Amino acid sequence: MSGKLIISALFSAALMTPGVVLGASLEPKGSTSYTSHYVFQPIGTIEIPGVGKSTALQMIGTTENTKGDDAFDKMKARCFAVNVETGGKKWIDGGCAMTDSDGDVVFSSFDTRDLDKSQAKMDCGTHVITGGTGKYKGITGREPFSCVSLPTPAGEPSGAFAMDIPHNTTWEIRPSAATGASTGESGKQQ
Repeated sequence: MSGKLIISALFSAALMTPGVVLGASLEPKGSTSYTSHYVFQPIGTIEIPGVGKSTALQMIGTTENTKGDDAFDKMKARCFAVNVETGGKKWIDGGCAMTDSDGDVVFSSFDTRDLDKSQAKMDCGTHVITGGTGKYKGITGREPFSCVSLPTPAGEPSGAFAMDIPHNTTWEIRPSAATGASTGESGKQQ
């Protein structure tokens, strides 16, 4: 049996097997709530005592839609961030990729200094969705979030910590971006 035939047979069987769900499509515009379950692992630190400290972090986790929706549910999340402490202030900024079971990705950046004052409980920062691949091509949005500290799982490296990050998400997928409108050399739409 050829490799392509085997892959086709396995894919067809997965589609017919109860309980196997591929990434659901996403409405062109919407809102939902989900929580990312993260472990933050330190990659490296620069520290000048009495002046400042900067720690590079890798964040690994999964997502869970807290409304029972398919949107942003059961995605693999991976982020890189920088935790900065200087001048009596502390913040974490970074970028994340969330990948669904189809392999389609949503990309966002986040800033813990960017607070949505209209959502008092989302007091830890805001993710800004800037794009994606596949069904998420052309997606933009905002995700105010909160931070809930958790016990660090056993076996994690020294300095690691765990958090749940609840998000209130609103998004829009613009049809012109999703269909790949033609662009000229300058990058402007024609």
